Amino acid sequence: SGAGSLVAWSLLITDLDPLRFDLLFERFLNPERVSMPDFDIDFCMEGRDRVIDYVAQRYGRDQVCQIITFGSMAAKAVVRDVGRVLGHPYGFVDRIAKLIPFELGITLDKALEQEPELGRLYREDEAVQVLIDLARALEGVARNAGKHAGGVVIAPSELTDFTPLYCEAGGENLVTQFDKDDVEAAGLVKFDFLGLRTLTILDWAVAAINHERNARGETPLTLDALPLDDAATFALLKRCETTAVFQLESRGMKDLIKRLQPDCFEDIVALVALFRPGPLQSGMVDDFINRKHGRAKVDYPHPALEPILKPTYGVILYQEQVMQIA
Repeated sequence: SGAGSLVAWSLLITDLDPLRFDLLFERFLNPERVSMPDFDIDFCMEGRDRVIDYVAQRYGRDQVCQIITFGSMAAKAVVRDVGRVLGHPYGFVDRIAKLIPFELGITLDKALEQEPELGRLYREDEAVQVLIDLARALEGVARNAGKHAGGVVIAPSELTDFTPLYCEAGGENLVTQFDKDDVEAAGLVKFDFLGLRTLTILDWAVAAINHERNARGETPLTLDALPLDDAATFALLKRCETTAVFQLESRGMKDLIKRLQPDCFEDIVALVALFRPGPLQSGMVDDFINRKHGRAKVDYPHPALEPILKPTYGVILYQEQVMQIA
């Protein structure tokens, strides 16, 4: 949402001109917003630690640190842990663990209801019953501490004024003992310093290209100078040759590209927005593709909405469109 700020673009925090791409400042900041506005800023994997180190030097190492995460004992893992402690053979425990459905948020109680074979073993085999009962008592308990992938807190005074700190055995870097939700409840602001491998690959590619260009006496390449309407690039996209292209490389996305046949930058933006569970399951994707290729009529819920929905063929696709309609 930070890309909707013209000030952020002017200060080179973001590279997208919000006026050119019709981004709304109100999505970033408005009087009705409950949570604090933030920028999701990604860094090259090789430079991320340098950024965190700079922030620590700039604001003081006693005021900056990363955030803890807690790994909990989920259904499959807790069965394996309890089975190992009880001394059961690996094959016995593995058979029980594999009966637990591979489903996000699955619990042992749900697994017993959904999987008849697991329920039968629980009722008929005392060893299975003891194992699962112990596992149910431990399910959800924190198993280990880790470090948040990108979360960093910057405190207005010493961190110990707000949160206890934790350092793993043999480690040097401190993390908060409060997780990301608790540090915000304690009054601290969480900043996301995310490392993105794609940016590292882009950096490597530009360096390799410029090495060749310098050898030929040509001016260096900059990513900002690349055109967004390059015909050869869109021909590559239409052939679904997007392996290793960020957000466009999965099999499902390639299938969507093949159907949509993007021919402008706005189509690439639409691709990423459409490739989500909601649009894919609602029929919105088919509507968008058919209208783009003239196989279906473009219509609008109300004539006044045409200026807002014309770029997406009458389909409400973006949060900005919802805000404009409201």
